[in-house]
Amino acid sequence: MALFTVGKKKQDDRAQIPPSALKITFREIFKSKAATIAFCTIVVILLLTFGGSLFLDSSKVTEIHILESYAGWGQNGHLLGTDDGGRDILNLLIMGGRNSIMIGLLVTLFCELVGLIVGLVAGYYGGTIDSIIMRIVDFVQILPQMPILIVLVTVLPNYNAMTLVLLISMFGWTGEARYYRSFILSQRERDYVLASKTSGSSNTKIMFQEILPNIASMIIIDVVLSVSGNIGIETGLSFIGYGLPTNIPSLGTLIGFANDPVNIIDRPWLWLPATVLLLVICLSINYVGQALQKAGDARQREN
Repeated sequence: MALFTVGKKKQDDRAQIPPSALKITFREIFKSKAATIAFCTIVVILLLTFGGSLFLDSSKVTEIHILESYAGWGQNGHLLGTDDGGRDILNLLIMGGRNSIMIGLLVTLFCELVGLIVGLVAGYYGGTIDSIIMRIVDFVQILPQMPILIVLVTVLPNYNAMTLVLLISMFGWTGEARYYRSFILSQRERDYVLASKTSGSSNTKIMFQEILPNIASMIIIDVVLSVSGNIGIETGLSFIGYGLPTNIPSLGTLIGFANDPVNIIDRPWLWLPATVLLLVICLSINYVGQALQKAGDARQREN
């Protein structure tokens, strides 16, 4: 009888343990058909772009073959045709997709890191420090981002992909700082923060060991949703000719072929695959982001 009671107590204890954040996340993703398809699509795209680029030589991909220019769908052994320089569209799509996704990920990393630290400090300390930081944020946000980026891309020497990442991040962190500041303001008066202050914990410890873990789900959601937006910014700049250097493939440069009306009607293979890929990437990321938001809400309910 005693053994039965102990065993039952252990089962009750296990039943009371809330599921892990990872388990809740995957449960919410695979609960929705749209989110499941979106998640699988992202995995396939990453494998095709990053995995496929390992088998391609970037110098040969961008090598010009005038005699093979404007080959159509499936002509001369080119599945998706060729561009005006005889370069294979499929290879350019793989390399360009990888480059655009990588730019989006790096910009997101820089913006999230800077925005999180700035928002954490402004929201936690408040008062004069918060006012000074937010006035700086306001000033950066009112600057005309696109014209400044175009001018800097034009005048900067030794311009490369990393330069583009830093230029986009120079403006992108402000939105993240405001986003995280709003969460920190709602957390700093909570009981666990006041208890940590009473126990003598340092401000740095409270910010990074107490408050930060409590907004981890919000950080993950914002990171996922920000990636698609940053990919769009890079693509837009490359589309108008002020993004990645011309010798580096990008989804924006491929979509840029649609600037010519002749290409829109008679040569859809030049711009259509990149347009579809960009649309699929952004929609898939947004669907996964929505599932993560539901996972965050579910975790709060179950905890």
